[in-house]
Amino acid sequence: MATYDDVTPELDTPEPSPIHEKTPLIVQGQDADDETEKIFFKSKAARFRVIFCILVIELCERLTYYSISANLVLFCTSELNLTSAQAVTVSLVFTGTSYLFPIFGGFVADSISGKFNAIYGSALAYFIGAALLPVVAIDFMNLTDSAYELTVVQKRFFYFIALLLVSIGTGGIKSNVGPFGAQQAEDLGRDAVQTFFNWFYWFINIGSAVSFSVVAYVQQEISFVYGYLIPTISILFAIILLLAGRNSYINRPPQGSAYSRVFKIVGQSTKGITAKSETCDVVNSCLDRAKTSHGGSYTDAHVEEVKLLGRIIPIFLTIIPYWTIYFQMQSTYFLQGEVLRLNVEDFVIPISALNLFNIVIILVLIPVMDRCVYPLIKKCGVNFTPLRRIGFGMILATISITIAGITEIYRKNVMQGGGYFQQEINDVSYNSSNLTIFVQIPQFALVGASEVFTSITGLEFAFSQSPASMQGVVMGMFLLTSGLGSYLGSLLVAIVNSASEDNPWIPDDVNCGYLERFFFLLAAILSVDFMIFVILAVKYKYVDPEEQIKFTEISEDCQPKQGVAAKTIESTAPPVREPGFTTVTDMKSEDTSV
Repeated sequence: MATYDDVTPELDTPEPSPIHEKTPLIVQGQDADDETEKIFFKSKAARFRVIFCILVIELCERLTYYSISANLVLFCTSELNLTSAQAVTVSLVFTGTSYLFPIFGGFVADSISGKFNAIYGSALAYFIGAALLPVVAIDFMNLTDSAYELTVVQKRFFYFIALLLVSIGTGGIKSNVGPFGAQQAEDLGRDAVQTFFNWFYWFINIGSAVSFSVVAYVQQEISFVYGYLIPTISILFAIILLLAGRNSYINRPPQGSAYSRVFKIVGQSTKGITAKSETCDVVNSCLDRAKTSHGGSYTDAHVEEVKLLGRIIPIFLTIIPYWTIYFQMQSTYFLQGEVLRLNVEDFVIPISALNLFNIVIILVLIPVMDRCVYPLIKKCGVNFTPLRRIGFGMILATISITIAGITEIYRKNVMQGGGYFQQEINDVSYNSSNLTIFVQIPQFALVGASEVFTSITGLEFAFSQSPASMQGVVMGMFLLTSGLGSYLGSLLVAIVNSASEDNPWIPDDVNCGYLERFFFLLAAILSVDFMIFVILAVKYKYVDPEEQIKFTEISEDCQPKQGVAAKTIESTAPPVREPGFTTVTDMKSEDTSV
């Protein structure tokens, strides 16, 4: 649904194992072998305990985040007296902000604080924000004197402050906890790092599954106070676990961020650096002005790495509308779920529980596609390239939002035929259709399937098509597209409601609106965006991730002021995304097809 430094860790060369540092030098012979083996297994067991703690920390963080976002729309409408459109906007802005802060979290960790301190500081902000939520949800009038009751305006203020702190907290943790965990497994071998990220993915889904089922039910059917206490306790437990292993972590000092170099190169090139050698009086790109060979301050290799971003960014921009549809699951899909039948005999289905179908389809599809479908397609001679997979995911997302629009039309027709009833959710009555909420399963499942192709493959594409030194930057940029997609969704809600002010598409009572028109509008936007994506994809030329890219001298007269060493760019770590994980597939530079 998600950068980890940023999204993908840039693993450094492993330091000598502390196991060898602790091995007694005076022990010899068979006794020496036995002693070394004992120390090895003791240290290895301790390392696994530390890694397990980090996995549980991630589980708790994801449980906290999704417990807050799952019923955010419901809380805004029932407790803060916001309209449906305003609640959707709050949900989308919160999500967008949460996906924006990982870039800053990764930058702070790499340049200033180090990963542990960044995670710890972010977790403290996270806890303060989470702890404010049950306070806002408490009905003080029933507990004490009415003089202590918060006004609606005060509730909104503290709630929005809490959401901001949670966004900061999740951003700092999201960008660092994955690579921090990988650091603990590095000297156990590459397979250990791969295994860590697989388990990392599963723990993410455990946390999200609990939040969308158990916690969502507590919030909807029992009380938001208890429903918000659970994530508060969860993030507090994560902090305790983090501190418990403080003396056992492999913790490296900050070594600088690639973001700084990128911004400095761009800044220097736009300032009009014109100092050039006598023979090189023409530059192919304005960025070339920052090269040492053209009077700048940076090696040709570093500038060429920044120029590679220009090939990837246009592809990323076309993925933004996809995320706009993706985040409808916890916004407009939620509004639609409120006016569908939630009861199954005597049990009430949490509206957010439909997200479980999104999770399940991902869990099922990833191994099926990775182990069965992709190899079979390859044997058939079909090159299902990353860009083709991304485009296929866009098609699935378009189908999902189209089905949502058709479902909305059918839901209204059922109500117009008399098939409706009064349904109470969190002490608020809704005129709901007799149509069961399970009619939403296809639209949720299709979004989940689209994530396997567009989101996961998108991260794989970003990882494999970027230089090793720029992978953190590129992964952070990809995650930024998620936030921008969420912001775009909130902007579209404001635009359509403003344009249809007399008869709004998303009114307070969606039964009186035209939610289906909004769904069809999103489908149209993504369809047009898909055509632009196809044009860019056809022109795109893949870079072989195993290729050694060497920046040679332009001519003998255009030597850099300082010798530019050949730059070898290799993939050094597996791509990580939330919630999906898969390995980088083979891509050949000579294959220029989509």
